[in-house]
Amino acid sequence: MADVFTPEKRSEVMSRIRGGNTRPELVVRSMLHRMGYRFTVNGPLNRSLPGRPDLVLPRYRTVVFVHGCFWHGHEDCRDFRLPATRREWWTAKIEGNRARDARVEAALRATGWHVITIWACALKTAESRAWLEGRLRGWMG
Repeated sequence: MADVFTPEKRSEVMSRIRGGNTRPELVVRSMLHRMGYRFTVNGPLNRSLPGRPDLVLPRYRTVVFVHGCFWHGHEDCRDFRLPATRREWWTAKIEGNRARDARVEAALRATGWHVITIWACALKTAESRAWLEGRLRGWMG
């Protein structure tokens, strides 16, 4: 199926995709704060750690990444589907993101950080958010 937008319009649409302060990130921040955990979003650790984590909880030596299912290639997720056009380019893009995520996680773990990755699809419904909240309590200790 051909793109419904002109290349100029597609470029404009893609340029409006935010890298930070996304809705899933805000949901996770709110959830953690409500649970009593304190974290940094733009602190010096966020900027200096590999991969620039979305949230850093220094007290627990834990970092949290909130991944969008499409951009990070969440396997077996209905929110991840390769576009029909430019398949080779998108495959390389998503595989590159996955490889970078794996490198970043390995580097963080090697320096003693606990890494939590939360997928955007886990925040869609009230039931999935409740399940995630229970899991976070277990992960954080």
